[in-house]
Amino acid sequence: MTSSVRITWTLGAHGWADCTVEDQQAKAELTASYISSAPEDFLTAVARLVAGEAENRAQFEAEPRAYRWIFYREGEDVWVRILELRQGSDHDNKGTEIWSAQLPIDALVRAVIRCFDEVARSYGESGYHNKWGEHFPRTELEALRRLWHAHRRSDDT
Repeated sequence: MTSSVRITWTLGAHGWADCTVEDQQAKAELTASYISSAPEDFLTAVARLVAGEAENRAQFEAEPRAYRWIFYREGEDVWVRILELRQGSDHDNKGTEIWSAQLPIDALVRAVIRCFDEVARSYGESGYHNKWGEHFPRTELEALRRLWHAHRRSDDT
């Protein structure tokens, strides 16, 4: 099973971001627009997996294209699929899978937290707001971090 994944979030022109996800087998490049709450929804979806939900989703709108993250959790593993859709409202079966992996939940969470910690370090929260057009998702990032730490402590007992 793949256990290493890297996710990056790079701000581009005002209101646009590029997201890259990669492991040893493959790399996918996604685009997100601030017309939706992509970073908040993404962080919340991963937090809900940590909290025990078996399935969750997040979507990045790229006007008109969209990228849909689909997460399935079983035990301590998560199967992640990313679909590229011609329209954000399209059904999953109209999408093209551009990346997938089965990961330990800890590997996914570490990658997501590292990604957004790096965004905060690179841009600062005011710089992020100026480039993205919305506030940095601090609340969602810290909620994910707290849930993950609680999850890891419960595994140690």
